[in-house]
Formats: sequence, structure tokens, C-alpha cells
Amino acid sequence: MDLETFLAEWHNDRPTVLVHTSGSTGQPKPMWVEKRRMEASARITCRFLGLHEGDTALLCMPLDYIAGKMMVVRALTCGLRLTAVPPTGTPYWEGAVDFAAMVPLQVWNLLHDAAGRERLLKIRHLIIGGGAIDEALARELAGLPNQLWSTYGMTETLSHIALRRLNGPEASEWYTPFEGVRVSLSEEGCLVIDAPAVHEGLLVTNDIAELEHPLPLERADGEVAPRFRILGRKDNVICSGGIKIQIEEVERLLRPHLSVPFLITKAPDERLGEQVVLLTESAETAEILALCREHLPKYWVPRWIQTVAHIPLTETGKPARHEAERLVSPRGKSPGLP
Repeated sequence: MDLETFLAEWHNDRPTVLVHTSGSTGQPKPMWVEKRRMEASARITCRFLGLHEGDTALLCMPLDYIAGKMMVVRALTCGLRLTAVPPTGTPYWEGAVDFAAMVPLQVWNLLHDAAGRERLLKIRHLIIGGGAIDEALARELAGLPNQLWSTYGMTETLSHIALRRLNGPEASEWYTPFEGVRVSLSEEGCLVIDAPAVHEGLLVTNDIAELEHPLPLERADGEVAPRFRILGRKDNVICSGGIKIQIEEVERLLRPHLSVPFLITKAPDERLGEQVVLLTESAETAEILALCREHLPKYWVPRWIQTVAHIPLTETGKPARHEAERLVSPRGKSPGLP
């Protein structure tokens, strides 16, 4: 979809706009969302970031999904001056801008291109979403002078409902919910979102989360809302001997210590139910096991370490979890493991 087509749809007499989910957790599906809720989301984001009428905004994401559409809606609703450029992997624009949204791949490409890095530093507020920000990218972003934010949200919440700083004194792994947004946990430990301005009813996500305690101070809107951090997807929990192990948490603890490509997955186990397995492109399994024992809780240590030719990834560079499970073979068990 091009900008002219979306603007025509936005200004027609219908109260809704057609959007499609990203398909990251299944097949993309169409959704009709209310324009008034998109406007409410736009105002909340601009207030949170302190954006004002006349500030400049950059559209460098496709208009096929909610993230691109919301950049246009924020400009229309809050009076931002919008510059639209082709949504390439390394976007090009001229001059400084007050506000932009990108996916991690675009940010990585700009950081590793001399001219692109200069452009990136001219963005006052940059929100990054649509994919995980890995440790390497996070380290590069930490020292940049502009204000960089990781987003939390989905199509159903009309883009993000919380942000966290990636750099500066306010950098944190905890997301701050927007004005009017309440969060809680389901019985399974998944994040539950109550955001009446942008979504009708409670939205139970598939993200295992942790709420910050004690609760932070009262917000400007009079609400007391905890910050939260995401531990991983519900589908990525290994239940081993009655202990629930979050795959992403194991990877997070190992990432600073393993310099070789690796991925945590699982395999059936007659005694434990499921067991932790580490896939790696390295043949040095004994050294990897030693590092795991040094840096992981006892019951998180992989019971198998298997060497594979390539760590399975999706087209967007995310771990291909189902493919990883299919790669696990009992013949790949390393000798000497518990």
C-alpha cells in the first residue's frame, strides 16, 4: 500500500481501517480497527515522548502493517510534519527529524554504514519494534546520544502500549506502560493488558512476563501501574522435572559468555518430561558445557549439546524454534553430560 491509498482510506466515511497482523505467531489475518482508537493511540505516544505540533516525523516502514499506518496517524492527529521515504532495509532521508520508527534490521544496517550512522544520530526520538533487539545491537545503541526506545505492543493494541529506554541514564529492561494502560499476569504468568483507549476488553498475550515490585510512584494520570519485563514466549517454556525453564532466559544468561552461534531448544525425556538442549555450530562441546555449568542454575544446564551445520533462523533472523526441535537427535548427545 502507498501513502496516497492509505490517506484515501483514512479520509473516507468509514469508521474503521483494515490492517493485517504481522504473522509472527501464525498466519497473518485481517482486522478492522476503529479510527478513533488509532487516534487515541497516536495522542498517547506523542504525549509520552513530548512531541508537539510542528515536530518532524519520518515514515520509513511499509504501510501494509500497523506500525507504518500509525506513523501516518500520529502525524495527522498531532500535527507532525511527515517525511515519507521508501521502506528499505537501509532507509535514506535528509536532515534531522524529531521522531521515527524502525525495525531492528534497519537500525543495524544504519549503524554499520558510515553515512547511515550519521543520519541515525539526527533522530531525536527513535522507537524500535517488530522484532527482538539482541545483546550485540543493544550494546551498540547504549552509547548513542539520542533517545532510543524499545516498543512493546501488537496489532491488536494498535502498535505499542509501553516503551523502555535503551540508552542513557534511564536505560532499563523494564517497560513503562502508557497513560491509561494497566497490566497484570494470568495464571500461567502471561502478560494481561487492559488498554481501553485502544482495545476493547482484556487482552491476554502469549508473553511470559514479570511485574516490577514494589509498585512505582503514582503516574500523571492518577494510576499506579507496575512496569514489566518480558521473559519469553509461553510456547518457549521447557518443563523439566516439574521446573519451568524459559528458553529466552537461558539464552540471555549464556549470550555474554558464548562467542559461538548457539540456540536453546528442548527434547522429550522419559524421566523429566522435557530436557534442555543446546544447539551450536561449534564442535567444542566440552568447553561449552563448562561455561553452562558456571553461569546457569543447576537445573537449567543443557543435558544435550549438539553440533549442527547452521543454527536455524527465520527469514527475518529470529530463531526458528520449531525447526530447532526437529534438528535434535539422540545421536547428537555429547558424552559426559548429566
